[in-house]
Amino acid sequence: MRFLSLIFTIFLLISCKTESKKEIIVNKQIPEATAEKRTESDVNKTKLKAKEALQFCESKHLNTDFCILIDMGLHSGVKRFFVWDFKTDSISKQYLVGHGCGSNAWSKDYSKDNPKFSNEDGSHLSALGKYKLEGRGYSDWGIHVKYLMHGLEETNSNALKRFIVFHSWDLMSDQEVFPSGSPEGWGCPTISNNAMKEIDPMLQKSKKPVLMWIYN
Repeated sequence: MRFLSLIFTIFLLISCKTESKKEIIVNKQIPEATAEKRTESDVNKTKLKAKEALQFCESKHLNTDFCILIDMGLHSGVKRFFVWDFKTDSISKQYLVGHGCGSNAWSKDYSKDNPKFSNEDGSHLSALGKYKLEGRGYSDWGIHVKYLMHGLEETNSNALKRFIVFHSWDLMSDQEVFPSGSPEGWGCPTISNNAMKEIDPMLQKSKKPVLMWIYN
């Protein structure tokens, strides 16, 4: 009986070791969660857009000192709102900017890396294209300042009809929030309150309307 008990004990030990090895092998086969890929601004792409923007501003009698470029091809948690200085041919300021939520929940970031765009009223989506910023008024949001956005292309011609305006929002951050995204509204390009406090004086001092170009 003692001999049988000894054999049984040895068998159990061998079985346990075998199972442990199986668990280790299985665990090694489980892939690690891949980190979300951070998108970086493309300097060459921005410069090409700025060059085209200057030609457009000259032809449409808009401000040729600076313009605003918004690259919606970037993740909403990184800075993709650029104030482009035509004199120095470089970015002078950059901020986070929100886009429209569409059918997703308002103020969330569900489309942070794959936004959709539309010119249709009620779509709650941002519209791509060139805008003329002209007309400063009171906003219920942020620091209570808004600028009317006059859509200059077929892709954004309904901006005024849709009440799409440029304003700040208390929920917008001053710093990048990647891998999270910026909160999404109903289509307006929104920036932080501190960002608007910097841009508002620039827009007020401008003797000509300023170009805002939203592209993907």
